Amino acid sequence: MTRSRLPALLLASTLLLGACAENAPAPEATPSLTVSVATPTQQSLPQRVTASGSIAAWEPMALGVELSGQRVAEVLVEVGDVVTKDQPLLRLDDRSLRMELRQAEAAMAQAEAGLAVASANAERGRQLKREQLIADSEADQLISGELTAQAQRQTAAAQRDNARLRLGFATLRAPAGGVVSRRMVQPGQVVAAGTELLTLIRDGRLEWRAELPERDLIRVTPGVAVELRGPDGAAVAGTVRAVSPALDAQSRTGVVYADLPAPGALRAGMYAPGDLVLGDLPARTVPDQAIVERDGYRYVFVLGEGDVVSQRRVELGVRHGGVVQVREGLQGDEQVVVEGAGFLADGDRVRVVPATEG
Repeated sequence: MTRSRLPALLLASTLLLGACAENAPAPEATPSLTVSVATPTQQSLPQRVTASGSIAAWEPMALGVELSGQRVAEVLVEVGDVVTKDQPLLRLDDRSLRMELRQAEAAMAQAEAGLAVASANAERGRQLKREQLIADSEADQLISGELTAQAQRQTAAAQRDNARLRLGFATLRAPAGGVVSRRMVQPGQVVAAGTELLTLIRDGRLEWRAELPERDLIRVTPGVAVELRGPDGAAVAGTVRAVSPALDAQSRTGVVYADLPAPGALRAGMYAPGDLVLGDLPARTVPDQAIVERDGYRYVFVLGEGDVVSQRRVELGVRHGGVVQVREGLQGDEQVVVEGAGFLADGDRVRVVPATEG
């Protein structure tokens, strides 16, 4: 072959290869990820309202004494003690009060003696008056002396009873059974009437108080079950006792009060999250894993023809037991990606495999 024909052969070969490349079919897209899919299912889910609230005493009782200027002799309880009704909690120095009582009792005895003498004189006056041995005015004076003595005895009796009552006030007793939650007094302290010295949680009974917005508050009624989680992770069950009849004008929220018969590790003053269980709700659900959150919105990836996925924005409802209610966004029996959904983008082609166990 001559050198003059070589360039022509090379040009012809190049044109032939280009034509073959233009007629060759384009290679198929390679799946970007292996995923599993699921079809939405219809099932009943418990309706729940999630809220946070504080643990408080059902009925806190602020206790103090009714006497002023008395010194505390001894405090008989400590924080955390369980007490019964009428159990002594605190005693004041009652020496002056006992002296007042003795004085009142002596005055009472003197009044009774005076009444006895006056009664005898009155009876004698009546007898002499009937026999007309003394003037009527003298007899009436003897009879009126008995009435004066009776009034003096009543006054002495009232003073004695008051002294006994004051002596009784020297011992502070529990008005009901419960648990001592606070102590603000020490022996030797001089106290004033009306000052809070001890706080008692009546019957040791605690409750959960949660604020709910208007849309949730109107769904809650007394008797609704409450599920809380204690600081130790243990579940605590309760029951709604009352629902606030009015809303706060500023926050537009109302309070739910739930009894906690067995509060476990919960204590008054703690803050605890919880759920109010409102009953079962028919719902169309998908696994939790199928939900992808991006830019503040929630999406699922729907499997289409050719195993190509499309991103679909959805509106969610109740979550429970690893599934979530889809209120809007899915149609018919569309399959959604479960495993691997978080790594996809709209229009990706995937390879579908069976879901893994567990």
